[in-house]
Amino acid sequence: MKKIIAEERQAYLQLHTCVILWGFTAILGRLISLPAVQLVCWRMTLVTVVLLAVRRTWVGVAGMSRRSIFTFLAIGLIVASHWVAFYTSIKISNASVAVACLGLGSIFAAIIEPIVMRRPHDRLELLLGVLAVPGVVLIVGGVPLDMRLGIAAGVAAALLSAIFTTLNKRFASNGNPFAITCLEMTAGAVVLCVPAVFSGFTIPTQMDTIWLVVLAVACTLLPFVMWIRSLKYVSAFSTLLILNLEPVYAILLAAVLFREYEDLTPLFYGGTAIVLLTVVLQPQLRRFTYFKTAQ
Repeated sequence: MKKIIAEERQAYLQLHTCVILWGFTAILGRLISLPAVQLVCWRMTLVTVVLLAVRRTWVGVAGMSRRSIFTFLAIGLIVASHWVAFYTSIKISNASVAVACLGLGSIFAAIIEPIVMRRPHDRLELLLGVLAVPGVVLIVGGVPLDMRLGIAAGVAAALLSAIFTTLNKRFASNGNPFAITCLEMTAGAVVLCVPAVFSGFTIPTQMDTIWLVVLAVACTLLPFVMWIRSLKYVSAFSTLLILNLEPVYAILLAAVLFREYEDLTPLFYGGTAIVLLTVVLQPQLRRFTYFKTAQ
């Protein structure tokens, strides 16, 4: 029992480390001048190249069934679509709007995860999802009209994140994280090469190359492997609730580096605060429910 508790604590620690690292992805997406599709294509390609040089990756893939390989390749396409939507949101609005929308991922997970995992819907999860709705309304009302399309892209990114997180929870919990990450990154890189080439493939500048390497290794490869490991002990819903803290770091960084606060009204920040409040409420309500059931 003590071992399980220790492993759960380590999983949550890994998740919070992932949040800190992923908090920089929106900032790097703003710094890199490449269009969204090309940016994601380069990101996934660089991660794939690094993983192919790791022996553990090859051993893991060799030990997988053909069905598992195709499953993770398919999930990789969803991951790629999520990142394209996310960076599109950044390019046509700003980093603050894009990461604020990611807070909706837990709402979608409350609906999607029970279906995929074949378990009843949790009333507590649905309640927290409903509590975030007023926050979403305020976020939409707190941005200029020309950024509303960015919100749509951000919401799509949140939905896709809930889908691939839930699927990884079901199929990747006990797998080799290096092999799984490599398969998912490879699928996205290969598929995105087609639109990247037809849209006018661009060679990254020197600064873009530096930021892409940082994005691929420090903010993708490392946290992605830790995240897959943690899914063995943490539900997809709880994972996305914790990842709701990502906007806190990203919005603060964007405000300091890009002065994005000048484009946003207090309504936006009020809505973001409500969405992020679900992160604080979730463990408290779970603890209350547990003690009430135990009595």
